[in-house]
Amino acid sequence: MTTVRRAAVAGSFYPGTAAELDATIVSYLSLADAATGPAPKAVIVPHAGFIYSGPVAAMAYARIKPAAGDITRVVLLGPCHRVAVRGLALSGAGAFATPLGEVPVDADAGKMILELPQVQVFDAAHTDEHSLEVHLPFLQVVLGDFSVVPLVVGEATAEEVAQVLETLWGGPETIIVVSSDLSHYLDYDSARRMDEDTCRAIEELDTDAIGRDQACGRVPVKGLLVLAKRRGMKVTTLDLRNSGDTAGSRDRVVGYGAWMFTEQLSPGSRPGAVEAGGKAGEDTFGAETRALLENHGPALLHLAAASIEHGLEHGEALPVNGADHAPELRRDGACFVTLKRNGKLRGCIGSSARQRPLVEDVAANGYAAAFKDPRFPALAKDELDGLVVSVSVLSPNRPMTFADEDDLLGQLRPGTDGLIIMDGKHRALFLPSVWESLPKREQFLGHLKVKAKLAQDHWSDDFKAWRFVAEEISSASLGEAMSLWSMNRHN
Repeated sequence: MTTVRRAAVAGSFYPGTAAELDATIVSYLSLADAATGPAPKAVIVPHAGFIYSGPVAAMAYARIKPAAGDITRVVLLGPCHRVAVRGLALSGAGAFATPLGEVPVDADAGKMILELPQVQVFDAAHTDEHSLEVHLPFLQVVLGDFSVVPLVVGEATAEEVAQVLETLWGGPETIIVVSSDLSHYLDYDSARRMDEDTCRAIEELDTDAIGRDQACGRVPVKGLLVLAKRRGMKVTTLDLRNSGDTAGSRDRVVGYGAWMFTEQLSPGSRPGAVEAGGKAGEDTFGAETRALLENHGPALLHLAAASIEHGLEHGEALPVNGADHAPELRRDGACFVTLKRNGKLRGCIGSSARQRPLVEDVAANGYAAAFKDPRFPALAKDELDGLVVSVSVLSPNRPMTFADEDDLLGQLRPGTDGLIIMDGKHRALFLPSVWESLPKREQFLGHLKVKAKLAQDHWSDDFKAWRFVAEEISSASLGEAMSLWSMNRHN
């Protein structure tokens, strides 16, 4: 039996009867600017009571309305106001109810993101939360039939949010709605100044310029900005007001804004394919990461090697003090550490997504590659001689959209793409370097299926794939990894 999350703020944040609710939203939409140009891929909208923030939210929803019929899934994110959350909380309900009816929850999308460690089912976070609920009536009026992926965002990093959004990105059938108010309870002029600063940060995709007091939904907002920058998206400010402009006094106001994000498609590109805003992000990642490895690669190799030597003595990864490393290395990152001896693989362990500072990821994966790879026995001390260490820094993975296996194979870029595949509980990853030994697309995908414990000719309608790129640095030996960093540090 389908469980339904009942409306918690109908009759308080917005009208409690269907007729009045529909009429209210229609009146707001009628006052919004007429929609022109492409439909947004994502919007940021406020979540206060309708009399305060409804006119501002309508400015974004008017832009979505022309895409009714094309948009069938809404990824809806908002901050937690009542129950503390670690990571992102998905609802276990089968539908969300409002006076206008029930909105089904996209269960398949939920299963996909529950594979990520930062996502959990936590219904208590949804029970009384208004930040998502207030948007459902607007969406019901402008879209009609659609499903929702409801996510309450708590203590999480912008990269963790971006990874979830990347996984759910999809094509033109999917829109992302991020719910956030702006400044809270300042006087009118002070609020306007702070909200203008926040608006500028959003327009410039500058996550560092949005502080704790500037937006209650700053975490999902920052996650969207990270991904928008990576995908080369265009941001348009649609409205910026506060409760002193809509329905309140001006001594203590709450700020509201509406923004839309559109994809910059190249001629002939297909939404959902990597070219849909992704190529620019990959180019940026490659340039930034090559510079990172040029400046700090020896330090990363040293860290992986030191963690291996520490593991031999203490049976655990080397503890890392972030303050001892450059700021670039303290940012969240994902890496694989690969060990080879006499030209043969001796261990390879890594992270497919950014979950911790890069220096911590390198130390943890260096130790794991040596002692925890299930394909090999734990590394012995007499194997250190001739051991070659490589560190690959990974870009965020991007979901691929394909009609069948031939379509998937046709999209793969030999020598460039790393690939993650998943079908049910079966999941596996190949780094781009695997193309050196498996240069043909069919070989590459077939062997990856075998790694996932699937047949080489396996295919199903539930088959999913994500691609990524990587930049790699290697040492000639473990000893060189230790000494290179020491020389680099003293130069």
